[in-house]
Amino acid sequence: MDVKQLKAIVTVAEVGSVTRAAELLHLVQPAVTRQIRTLEQELGVSLFERTAQGMRPTRAGSIMVDRARRALGELERARAEVRPAPGTVAGIVTIGLLESTSDLLAEPLVSAIAHHHPGVRLRLMTAYSGHLQQWLDDGDLDLTLLYNLDSTPSLSARPLVRERLWAVAPASAGLRVDRPVPFAEVARNPLVMPASGHALRSLIDAAAVRAGVDLEVVVQTNSMRLQKRLVLAGQGWTVLPGLGAAEEVTRGTLSAAPLSEPDVWRSIVLGAPRFGRTPPAVDVVAQELVRQVNLAVAQGRWPSAVQETDAPAGRA
Repeated sequence: MDVKQLKAIVTVAEVGSVTRAAELLHLVQPAVTRQIRTLEQELGVSLFERTAQGMRPTRAGSIMVDRARRALGELERARAEVRPAPGTVAGIVTIGLLESTSDLLAEPLVSAIAHHHPGVRLRLMTAYSGHLQQWLDDGDLDLTLLYNLDSTPSLSARPLVRERLWAVAPASAGLRVDRPVPFAEVARNPLVMPASGHALRSLIDAAAVRAGVDLEVVVQTNSMRLQKRLVLAGQGWTVLPGLGAAEEVTRGTLSAAPLSEPDVWRSIVLGAPRFGRTPPAVDVVAQELVRQVNLAVAQGRWPSAVQETDAPAGRA
């Protein structure tokens, strides 16, 4: 098993074609086919099957492609770390951003790293907290923003901010950010909610229990963008972090107000593996991400958020 074989199976899996993979790898097609067959013979399993849609990994192939992609990523990182000039920080850092925070943090983070550490290359992934935590556990992320998570034996969670959840409704509802809305009033409307099992949904369901109300959930989705589009279309109200609806509220296409009775908060943390060596590039990116979070809160660009040390205590 060698690096060329690993590159071959990853590329074929990504493009679904040996011919196209050969073009990308600057090889002739028989060479790529030979690399895959040699690896299959060594492992004693088939890695791909031909379908009408192209080359598709078998179950064993999917496992090998996943592991090969990580191995190649580690080799690329090592190459970047050992090449820099003395005194410089270089390397590849893969960061997870919560979907609701990506518009706020991605551009200033990239700009700051490019200016202060031009040898560091960033890979940005966005998703909900549960997916990001899984990717961190699997080794696909170096660090990530997560919410409502404590440190575990394998994970270090550094508290950053607490953010209040808002009720979000059509503009005609007339909600105002300076007038909190009781949870019972929100519950009187049909609701577009995150799917059951989602961490945000768990917060909302817990608040409903405390308020002593039942929720009429008409649609469930795992997309914040769809939540807002359905509310805009008049399908109901929803509940989102303040940051997730701030742009639409500013434009006047939606109205929103912080939840009250009870008010509901989510705690955002910076998650990273607890064990193993932390490369210098990961360390400087973590510091810059924390700085950008603190700046966004201090400058008022993160609605309803307070730094963790200043956050109200004893609230969900």
